[in-house]
Amino acid sequence: MVEMVRYPPTDTPARGYLARASAGTGPGLLVIQEWWGLVDHIKQVTDRFAGAGFTALAPDFYDRQTTKSRTTPPKLFMALNIDRAAGDLRGAADYLLSLDAATSDRVGVIGFCMGGQLALYAAVVAADRVGAVVDFYGIHPNVPIDPAKVRAPVLGHFGTRDGSIPLPKVRQLAADVRAAGGSFVVHEYEADHAFFNDTRPTVFQADAAKLAWERSLEFLRANL
Repeated sequence: MVEMVRYPPTDTPARGYLARASAGTGPGLLVIQEWWGLVDHIKQVTDRFAGAGFTALAPDFYDRQTTKSRTTPPKLFMALNIDRAAGDLRGAADYLLSLDAATSDRVGVIGFCMGGQLALYAAVVAADRVGAVVDFYGIHPNVPIDPAKVRAPVLGHFGTRDGSIPLPKVRQLAADVRAAGGSFVVHEYEADHAFFNDTRPTVFQADAAKLAWERSLEFLRANL
């Protein structure tokens, strides 16, 4: 069953797309949008996780705004209120954990592009609620990640042809998290940014997406 839901992160109710596990119950998982917003692709990915046994919630960080424009996304992306996003992440985790359909003590968080960075951020600002993080080519210049505060295990998927995310910085962040006592495993693929997004044929890489999906499922099932 899928539905749009409201939940109270702080003083302003947030909105999200909820897909309950196909078996009725399953581990809780937050699915964090790309910079395009809560578009059909993210809803379909959320449905896919529900079909794989997770109770999945995709928060709406743009408050109903979505776009296919090549100019609007960066404006919404850069205008994201980081403090409110932190509240939305904590509120979404609390809401998900309150559901009878969610069986895990902590939530997993998976994000794509902007959402990948927010997934990492969730491990910092909601450490007591997050049990695992999957970061698909995450990026947002205004979202700081303190390696010492990332206590949940992290799995990262990055493309070697991704010009927006320098792989040396990814490797350094992973090393810093490990040096601080955490776990951060990075997989690199011969692919571009957004290689998992099958609605973008110019960058979608089927083999890499399939492998990353399988690795993500294995990781989330092992940690939730």
